[in-house]
Amino acid sequence: MSRLIGRLPKVGIRPVIDGRELGVRESLEVQTMDMAKAAAKLIQDNLRFPSGENVEVVIADTTIGGVADAAACADKFQREGVEVSLTVTPCWCYGTEVMDTNPLTPKAVWGFNGTERPGAVYLAAALAGYSQKGLPAFGIYGKEVQDEGDQTIPQDVSEKILRFVKGGLAVAQMKGKSYLSIGYSSMGIAGSMVDVNFLQDYLGVRAEFVESVELLRRMDEGIYDHDEFEKALAWTKENCTEGKDYNSPEAQKSAEQKDAEWEKVVKMTLICKDLMNGNPKLKEMGFGEESKGRNAIMGGFQGQRQWTDYQPNADFTESILNSSFDWNGIRQAYTFATENDCLNAISMLFGHLLTNKAQLFSDVRTYWSPESVERVTGKKLTGIAKDGIIHLINSGSTTLDATAQQTDADGNPTMKPFWDITEEEVQRCLDNTKWPAAIAEYFRGGGFSSQFKTRGELPMTMCRLNLVKGIGPVLQIVEGWSVELPEDVHEVLDERTNPTWPTTWFVPRVTGTGCFKDVYTVMAKWGANHGAISHGHIGADLISLAAMLRIPVNMHNVSEDDVFRPSAWSAFGEGLEGADYRACENYGPLYGFKN
Repeated sequence: MSRLIGRLPKVGIRPVIDGRELGVRESLEVQTMDMAKAAAKLIQDNLRFPSGENVEVVIADTTIGGVADAAACADKFQREGVEVSLTVTPCWCYGTEVMDTNPLTPKAVWGFNGTERPGAVYLAAALAGYSQKGLPAFGIYGKEVQDEGDQTIPQDVSEKILRFVKGGLAVAQMKGKSYLSIGYSSMGIAGSMVDVNFLQDYLGVRAEFVESVELLRRMDEGIYDHDEFEKALAWTKENCTEGKDYNSPEAQKSAEQKDAEWEKVVKMTLICKDLMNGNPKLKEMGFGEESKGRNAIMGGFQGQRQWTDYQPNADFTESILNSSFDWNGIRQAYTFATENDCLNAISMLFGHLLTNKAQLFSDVRTYWSPESVERVTGKKLTGIAKDGIIHLINSGSTTLDATAQQTDADGNPTMKPFWDITEEEVQRCLDNTKWPAAIAEYFRGGGFSSQFKTRGELPMTMCRLNLVKGIGPVLQIVEGWSVELPEDVHEVLDERTNPTWPTTWFVPRVTGTGCFKDVYTVMAKWGANHGAISHGHIGADLISLAAMLRIPVNMHNVSEDDVFRPSAWSAFGEGLEGADYRACENYGPLYGFKN
């Protein structure tokens, strides 16, 4: 079940029809409603929410031939909690009379490509009407002509319907939820300076601030589930093996000190969960206010430096929360950012809502050229890594799923939604992770960081939301692959940074031009110190989601054929990316007000 307050959004399908009765409408009723049913089945067979529930689809009670039918449909959708709208038709309809006019609902129109009736003509008229009214809508039109009675959905149409619905549901799931900021700005990182207006205007998300001293209060006053703590501590001792202590002998801590730190980081994990989404056990203990949580769909922990100069770091907390399992078993991953980097948390959330999978949080740390690798290791990079690699590594939030110890039906490494993960795969993720003591120079208060490397070759997409004064938010997207270096090469490169942290060696797909001229240029053009990495090539899905939120994309390596934005974007001039900027500026943030 979803741990968030509020019902899950539904998808509404609007079968629109030529309203002329005495022959025309009657001849189209079955075909039009069958289109709606086929679309509903496609969505229900292929999509689930990140919490595991099936997506529910609502179809209008009747076909929609005019204003009265449209109003009845809108009323039903409001009562049913529909927040994503797909209109389907095989024929001509009365454009503005049958359209969906809810300005906050992501909307698309699928016009059947058949010669018997002018579904494509209606599609063009409807999209023109939506553009004229300032209601951007996605247009879906198959490349191949279908016969009148053909109720199959072509592959290109299916891809667009599912891409639109995934993005629309992501928009709807964020609305009304919270970002939980535990602490505030970390080490002067701009992304951790939470912009409350951006969250509200673009995502419909409120910002909730809790000072990190609240963790100390709850630990000191015992405001956590004590039974769960004992269970969690036993599980941690059994499954989380300490790694090599890289500290100098004089800086190393005793076994007793480390045991105390383990107890504290486990308590921190329980408390951060409770702060995000509440815990009814706390109410039973007499802590009613604390039991309610913050309805947080994502969060972040400031950590450095005030907390970590004094207390154990939150690396264990962040890694476990972002994983698809803990001491309570296999479950939906949380979205929880290290260093309270809200912008990277949002980027992670985009990936999580689109894929249902756990996400990686990494520093975009180092570009290694082939020449540099050969100079320091004596070995040449080969395969897809031959032109250079990017070292993704961070002390905190990367999910343990990123060990890539889960496997697909063919035995290849992968990452899965939690409901497809087996207990054996969980154990492999844990067995391939070590937990070295934190380096004292970085973390005076101690703690433990996860240490693993991601297997190759996983298709991956890295994205990052940035705020640019004078423009607003922009999104960067890079599709590529993880690579697995020979162990002797990995060790030499890894030892040059902090070897106590998890590593993903990443190769972007380059094009030879622009931001993707080569691997170095991708690294050089990246707009922040952090990136959010998702399993799979989901760049096209991210582009559609960004358009729904009016966030322009300033860097991507997705094929132009796969870019899917509202039809109105084509009215904003030549060049897909320039038009994207102009359209987003024109429409403004989804929940905000233009100056």
